[in-house]
Amino acid sequence: MSVTVRIPTPLRRLTQNLAEVEAEGANIEGIIDNLEVNYPGMKERLCDDGGNIRRFVNIYLNDEDIRFLDGKATAVEDDAEISIIPAIAGGCSLS
Repeated sequence: MSVTVRIPTPLRRLTQNLAEVEAEGANIEGIIDNLEVNYPGMKERLCDDGGNIRRFVNIYLNDEDIRFLDGKATAVEDDAEISIIPAIAGGCSLS
């Protein structure tokens, strides 16, 4: 399956500054593996040493958080859109 993957600004140096790339795979794990083949270093930024998606990385399949679907095993269909969104910490003090 070929899908469009939206790449966040901090990871674009791995994709030659492309905001969107094409990737192939039957599920999210396959997509991540394919991204690694085409853009070395991507997987280590998305996954921990155990191969699990890092807790500060959010991945959406057609606007649905894969954590509420089947995680890395979430199946993808042709022409799906995947967004990688790093979690942002911060806020303001109310004191």
